[in-house]
Amino acid sequence: MKLPLRIFSDLHLGHRASRIGDVESLRPLFRGAGTVLFNGDTWEELSPQWREHSGQLLARLRLILAEEACDAVFLPGNHDPGWDGVGFMELAGGRIIITHGDALLRDGAPWKREMLAGRSVVDALWASHPAAATDPAARHELARAISKSLPNLSHPQGRSLFARALDAAFPPQRAIAMLHAWITQGKLGALFCERYFPAAEMLVVGHFHCRGIRQSRGRTVINTGSFVVPGPAGWVEWDGIKICSGRIRERGVQGTLMEPAEFRRKFI
Repeated sequence: MKLPLRIFSDLHLGHRASRIGDVESLRPLFRGAGTVLFNGDTWEELSPQWREHSGQLLARLRLILAEEACDAVFLPGNHDPGWDGVGFMELAGGRIIITHGDALLRDGAPWKREMLAGRSVVDALWASHPAAATDPAARHELARAISKSLPNLSHPQGRSLFARALDAAFPPQRAIAMLHAWITQGKLGALFCERYFPAAEMLVVGHFHCRGIRQSRGRTVINTGSFVVPGPAGWVEWDGIKICSGRIRERGVQGTLMEPAEFRRKFI
């Protein structure tokens, strides 16, 4: 793998609430990177409504990466579970784990309306994947199966903060599940590592659309946020020794920039 490795997540290309109108605006994020890793929910694979346009934006994204001489790695998310591979990446001899984040939760995205009504589907899938209780590859395979079995049937009708808040508030169980996931994601990440990656000291996720760095049970959990309203999005970079993380400043047609690192840690 070419270094440095840069990590982003939750672009949601083509999604009505995505802030990425022109993929070209992302080019500054890729300059100087050896490899760019997209940590899930890069495009709307499962949406009949948005899939075609999203796929066109994805093709443009890959062209920009090629023009910038960057290798690309795509990990699956609950919106795009079809990517090849085991579904996660290990760095620093397993001390750093990168995964989208839906595998941290038993049902992937408990705030989804489809998930609220589909508990029996999730239970049946867990019963048919017994190895997922302890094996990380099987756990990620199960996460993909859950996403494919219960795709979004409804989509937000607007991208303003008010529209997004209104969409999140109904039914009330949806809002409660979102808030609980945001509050507990650090602990969820630590427990996930204890079960599947006991040597891990750090976990990098997206999925929750809640950027930040959390410490729990002796582990660091970095969330790179989202390019979906309300955001914000963040970045992570690994140079083979040091990992850094910071916020992304979105400037529309002027391009998108990585703000200075807020967090640094060496793995020697």
